[in-house]
Amino acid sequence: MSTLPAALSADVDAWRGEDPDPATVAALDVLVARAGEGDVAAVAELASAFAGPLEFGTAGLRGPLGPGPARMNRVVVTRAAAGLAAWLHEVGRSGGTVLVGHDARYNSDVFARDTCEVLAAAGFDAVLVDRPTPTPVIAFGLRHLGCVAGVVVTASHNPPQDNGYKVYLGDGSQIVPPVDAEMAAQIARVSASPLADVARSTAYRTADESLLAAYVARAASLVAADAPRELHWVYTPLHGVGASVVDAVVGAIGITPGQPVAQQVEPDPGFPTVAFPNPEEPGAIDLALALAAQQGAELVVANDPDADRCAVALPDAGGEGPGGWRMLRGDELGALLAEDALRRRTSGVYARSVVSSTLLDTLAAAAGQPSTTTLTGFKWIGRVPGLAFGYEEALGYCCDPDAVADKDGITALVRVLALAATLRAEGSSLGVRLDEIMLRHGLHATDQLSVRVEDLSLIARAMTTLRGAPPRRLLDEDVTVVDLALGSEALPATDGVLLSTHSVQVVVRPSGTEPKLKCYLELRLSPAESADLPAARARAAGLLARLREEMSVALGLR
Repeated sequence: MSTLPAALSADVDAWRGEDPDPATVAALDVLVARAGEGDVAAVAELASAFAGPLEFGTAGLRGPLGPGPARMNRVVVTRAAAGLAAWLHEVGRSGGTVLVGHDARYNSDVFARDTCEVLAAAGFDAVLVDRPTPTPVIAFGLRHLGCVAGVVVTASHNPPQDNGYKVYLGDGSQIVPPVDAEMAAQIARVSASPLADVARSTAYRTADESLLAAYVARAASLVAADAPRELHWVYTPLHGVGASVVDAVVGAIGITPGQPVAQQVEPDPGFPTVAFPNPEEPGAIDLALALAAQQGAELVVANDPDADRCAVALPDAGGEGPGGWRMLRGDELGALLAEDALRRRTSGVYARSVVSSTLLDTLAAAAGQPSTTTLTGFKWIGRVPGLAFGYEEALGYCCDPDAVADKDGITALVRVLALAATLRAEGSSLGVRLDEIMLRHGLHATDQLSVRVEDLSLIARAMTTLRGAPPRRLLDEDVTVVDLALGSEALPATDGVLLSTHSVQVVVRPSGTEPKLKCYLELRLSPAESADLPAARARAAGLLARLREEMSVALGLR
């Protein structure tokens, strides 16, 4: 028989007495019973779930569903909503409108209603979008409705057992320091009192159809009235919430509707056809690629489950996907979208995250437009003054910053379809346009070394190893090392290391949303070295493979 430590047992009992959700109470009881029978895994899960509060940071909250303060559940969400309300009162935004939306994950609708009830009781005009809705629609609604804040209950592309709580301010951007710490402090104050002290009210409003209609009209307006509209494409929302809004936008534009992947078109929190509901993950869009090969489509477009990311795949005889297709890297699609914006003479600042390709800087400079580099995440990119276009390599694109100061997989889809249809009418294609960019500016090839861990201390150990003994040379070139944790005039401090040479950029950082260590690799060849593009790509692939090995050694992974 196993006995829980007294302190843990007391925490479990106290939690059980406050939890309003019969499902998590039942799950807790099962764990306690299993622990009492000597189940080591149950004891470990209880210890983990009650090890401390789920950290509230610049991504809000994100974690596995379940009982306990370190999991996503109604207790944690209620306290987060109360902390948000307290912070808004403290900064003088009492009584304003707060827009709340949610995806189709387990309990997302429950968490959204809890949030509205707490905000309404705190005197705010809480507005609930009461059906699963893409995150970009909520981000759009913040400005459209003149909100003081917004909440989206989503875990984006995380595994099905996760959920999350993303907080926006009224300017349409996600929270950044020091606001995250200030909100976390308010949540901690709320958590020190009984949950019953948090008042609730059902006096919140439900958003009407005008919000979605306004978003659809704005997205459709991005395509010129005389632009070509003929295209043969396949679409998948990966069991997420994007399909109905994408259909509405495409219908409003008049572009040929995409062929949907039937097995993935309806929202399903279990994500039954994919191991991870992230279009970046190997195999995630295989069903779409197979359908596209069968139908003879010209491209595949995918959204992640909350539709704030956009992925594109093209026919490629040498591609690794079913039927000879390949998915564009986030940097490749970023280059296509940025170059298209520059061709359309969209003026302003072109922004990329520090882990994204330097090709954006080259493109902007060639067109006489300014560019800038931000920390990873659209909480930074969306705040760039005078932003014209922003992207990060993880398939996030901001194509209409005046309306949505965040990544938006639906307006990115619109821009992709419009560009593809225009090129098709000209006898060209996205693949040809990408080759033209690389020939003109030199091949910029990117890759990742990504390590998923169970023990988070392994990530800290690898970062310590790199900082203690960074490589002096990479691919036989001298290395300049910048510890991003020290901060600079250009970038606030963040846990990362930037390594650069004449032809290489490497950024190493822990993932902000998953238990991963990520190493972002870029290799640049000159236009002269890229004249024979197939040979240049083969050379770059070999050099990137070597760079991966060199970085594995530098991180102590070999």
